[in-house]
Amino acid sequence: MAFNGTWKVENSENYEKFMEAMGINLVKRKLGAHDNLKLTFQQESNTFTIKETSNFRTIEIVFTLGVDFDYSLADGTELHGNWNIDDGKLVGTFRRKDNGKELKAFREIIGDEMVQTYIYEGVTAKRIFKKA
Repeated sequence: MAFNGTWKVENSENYEKFMEAMGINLVKRKLGAHDNLKLTFQQESNTFTIKETSNFRTIEIVFTLGVDFDYSLADGTELHGNWNIDDGKLVGTFRRKDNGKELKAFREIIGDEMVQTYIYEGVTAKRIFKKA
């Protein structure tokens, strides 16, 4: 339940390189780097509801740990996969629907921050969030 609450992105590391590896065009990468993303988590047992709010869209995602679901990134990239918890971290394993390549995502609480790490095609990026 440590994730519960609203988190606002404060900082990103290597995020533009990650988006480039994902095949996102230059204009969308520039916009994506300044999306003002907020994530609101609500966990009830093994079910999470996450509201994503950014400059581009507001969506709500509901998932159960270990159960596959479909998800679309803000640029339209479609994914299929799931989230689990491992050692207190949310661990996401997704496959792109267009090319079958794996995208890994990790969310962990470190001090008063939530650190979200993405790994795709050998490129690692981090986004650091603070409670809003």
